[in-house]
Amino acid sequence: MKPTWILIANAAHARLLEQEPAGWPSVLQTLEHPRSRMLGSELGGDKAGRELSGRGFDGAAFEPRVDTQHKEQQHFAHELARLLEEGGRERRYDAVHVFASSPFLGRLNQELGPATRRLLMGSHDVDLTAVGLAELPARIEHELS
Repeated sequence: MKPTWILIANAAHARLLEQEPAGWPSVLQTLEHPRSRMLGSELGGDKAGRELSGRGFDGAAFEPRVDTQHKEQQHFAHELARLLEEGGRERRYDAVHVFASSPFLGRLNQELGPATRRLLMGSHDVDLTAVGLAELPARIEHELS
């Protein structure tokens, strides 16, 4: 029987754990993406929206500003989803649980591929990135129940 993978993530940090049946989870990989936490001005964000003048009833409208921080978070979500997808295609795990903070969980769920979706046992809206490895199994069990 293959192990279960557990991804614990937020927009800037992630830990990928592997748990054998009736075993303790071990850390497979730790990933950091500090650019997700930087301010848009530090990232060289886009210019503020510019006014479009129209001759209709609405008069003026503003183009939406592209949030550079959002782009960085989406990039990290894509990176994590790719990691899970490769493991799923290579049949390195039988099941996967994802624990991530909101709204990053939504971004991550959008990026999941077909192999990962097939093996996904649940997506949980909780940030466990600050929980130590010693108490993590109890917290995971609590969230699963």
